[in-house]
Order: sequence, then structure tokens, then C-alpha cells
Amino acid sequence: MKNLVNPVKPVSRLRRDLGTLESYAALIGILIGAGIFQVTSQAWAITGPSVILGYLVLTPAILATSIPYAAYLSTPLGREPGGEYLHISRTLKGFRLAYVGAWLKIISYIGAGAYLANAMAGYLIALSGNRIDAERFRLPLALAALVVFYAIHVIGIRWFGRLQVVLSALKCLALLVLIVPGLFVLDSSNYTPFFTQGVSGFGASLLPLFFAYAGFESIAQTAGEVKDSTRLLPRILLKGITITALFYVFTSIVSFGVLPGGRLQASSAPMAEVASIYLPAGAAMFVTIGAVAAIMTALNGTIFVPSRLAIMFVEDRLAPRWLGFINKATATPIRGLTLTLVCCALLLVSGQLSLALNVAVFALVVLYFIHSLVFLFLPRLNPGLASEVEIALPRRVQQAAAIVSLLSMGLLILIQLRQDAEVLRTQTLGERISGQSLTSIELIFVWGIVGAGLYQLARMQRSKQVSEVHGD
Repeated sequence: MKNLVNPVKPVSRLRRDLGTLESYAALIGILIGAGIFQVTSQAWAITGPSVILGYLVLTPAILATSIPYAAYLSTPLGREPGGEYLHISRTLKGFRLAYVGAWLKIISYIGAGAYLANAMAGYLIALSGNRIDAERFRLPLALAALVVFYAIHVIGIRWFGRLQVVLSALKCLALLVLIVPGLFVLDSSNYTPFFTQGVSGFGASLLPLFFAYAGFESIAQTAGEVKDSTRLLPRILLKGITITALFYVFTSIVSFGVLPGGRLQASSAPMAEVASIYLPAGAAMFVTIGAVAAIMTALNGTIFVPSRLAIMFVEDRLAPRWLGFINKATATPIRGLTLTLVCCALLLVSGQLSLALNVAVFALVVLYFIHSLVFLFLPRLNPGLASEVEIALPRRVQQAAAIVSLLSMGLLILIQLRQDAEVLRTQTLGERISGQSLTSIELIFVWGIVGAGLYQLARMQRSKQVSEVHGD
């Protein structure tokens, strides 16, 4: 199987309509989403105001993890939308590990897409002053949100980019409206005690806070549609994460400094409630609209990813050819987008979001760990590809970043495993199923087996195609 891995062929049917501005918007759009508006207040229950420190601690870990992505994106692999699937498979010269990892990522993004559509429906209901019946209309609104963004993607990548730019500008402006005046009305007493649950609580808060950063690697899936992608994307990746981290830290400083953590946690729209303390009604409403825009940009970016990974599966003959169909008029993978829409909708209708969402962050952390590990051994495993890395960082800095990433992601994995072990010890399987609280260990094991099974089927089909080509 390994000798069948060749350098990636150009996926020229995609159209390079995204420039620098659209690429920044694609990255910041998916990062500053539901996380900053919800996770900040939820993490307070675990560790208190030290959430601020949590964001600071995670920033260098995320930047270190992004450097291997930036390095790979600076090579010819950065011209195509395969992301870590391409990076891992071309480094190892084999598909299995890359395929299963990409499969878990697809499951994560489908779960996140359904979750974000549901969250968007909730914010729209709140924005209406609860005049919309939530019990009756939340599901239709969530499904409508999926259909709207699906239609935008089908029309063309240019419209995806334009929408991301407009909505990202709106939400960043809303956050500035929240942050700048808020820095002048901070109450230092709200920051004490800084650690409410000690070191263990602070450690446990890192995983939910990581949710705010998860998805940064999705920028790699735009590589086939960005102009001069190997030059632009590495720089945009590192700068975009830094900008996002600054928003996270200052938003949390203002949130906890203005509103007691208990009130922040109890609020259904925490940032809107913070804004209402010191901003006039119109400005507070603008912050709420910014929160809706944040969820919209995250949803827009999330829908994008699975269909681009599917294209690369098809290019490597590991998925049916029909799945990689790209419409000539719009240059969009309509069938892959349609399948993403259907899967997200099925999760929403079935009410089984936890089956995909509970594994989302853990699966991405594991994928980041594998990606950094493979990059660390790139010079030994694939010297030719290693020689094509062109980012302006010394090789030793790149290796140090990979090691920091391995240690950081490894720590997050250990934290999750410890939490899961406690759940497994205290709850029966029946209780976990009825409460839709299956652990990440269980879900990643089950979805991993499904992915491995699909890989074996794809491998058999690929072997058959290769045999037919060679006349065997």
C-alpha cells in the first residue's frame, strides 16, 4: 500500500477566489465563534477567574501546534485542501493513519455544524425577545440556518469569502465595543479568589477552553481556493491565531471584571449581559448581534471542511468518485456539501448531537498530537518533502514547536482520559447512554472502528482499480 502514495496531483477544478482578507476572515471566523461567547462563562464554574490565565497558557500551545501546519502549508502540499490528511499520508507514505484521523475530524466537524446551527437558532430566539416559541421553532430555525449556509457554499467560494469578511468585521467590531469601554469599569474584587478549585480545577478548565481554539487547522482546507496559498497561508495562520488570542484574553478580563462569575455562568447570553451593565441599550444589542455573527462565521467555516477532505479521499481513490464531483459552473463540491448538510440535519432531527459533538475536541487534540509527532520526524521519514519547507523559521525552532505541541496536546489527552476514567468508574453504560454522556474514549473508539472499516473497504476498492489499470 505504501508504494502507491505519490505526490498530490493538483485539484485544478477548484477556483482560487480567496485572497488575504478572505483567508484571515476564514480563520478568525471559525475561531471566534460560539466559544468566546459561551465557553468563557462555562469554564468559570470549573476554575473561576483564572479562565483568563487559561487562555494565556493555551495560546503558546496553539501557536506551537500551528507551526507544523504552517511548515507543511509552505510546501507544494499547501496548494491543495487536504490539510493534515495530506501532511501525514505524504510523510508516512501510507494512508491508514491519515485516513482514520481525517475521518474523526469529519465526524467532529459534522457534530460542530449541527451544534452551531442549534446555537444560532437559540440566539435568534433570544434576539427576538423570546417572542418566537423556542420549543416549536428552534429545530426549524436550526435546519434553515444549515440550508442557508449550504446554499452559499454551493453558489461559490467567492460568496463564502465575502460573507466571512462582512460577518467577521461585524463581530470583531462588536467585541471592541464590549472590550474598550469595559476596561474602564473593572471591579478588582470580581477576580478573587482567582483559583476557585485549585490546580486540579484549573487543569480541568483547559479542555473546555481549548474548544475556543479548536478548528484553527481548518484554514488548511482552503488551500485549494486561496491565491498564492503556500506564501499567504503560513503567515495568516500564525498572525490570525495571535489576534484571536488577544480577543479571548481581553474579553475574559472584561467579562469577569464587570460581572460576578455566578451571574455570568447563569446567563443564556453572557456577553450581552456584560454589555448591558455599562453600555447603552443600542450598544448592548449590537454586542448580541455580534454574537450571532460569530456563530454564523463559525458555522460557515465548519460546513466548508468535510467536503474538501472528501475531495482528497477521491483523489487518492479512497472514496467513491461521485463524492468528489465539482460543479464546472460554480467550482464547488456540491455532492460533498450536500452529504454534509444531510448528516448535520440528521443529527439535529434525531437529537443525538452528543454522538458527534462529545468526541469533537478530543479527536482534534489527538489529531494535533499525531500531526506534530509526524512533523517532528519529517526529515527522517521524507527528506524530499522536508527540503521544500519554506517558512522563515529556523529548523530548530520548528522542532522545538513540535515538541511543545506534543507535550501540550499530550497533557490535554491525559486530562481527558482522567475525566473519562472517573465517569466510567461512577456510571454504568446504561446510565451514560440514557444521559447521552458517553465518554470521549468510548466515542473515539467506536468512530475509529467505523473509520478503519471504511478504510479497509476503500483499500479493497483501490486495489481493484489499480489492478484493472495495470491489466492484472
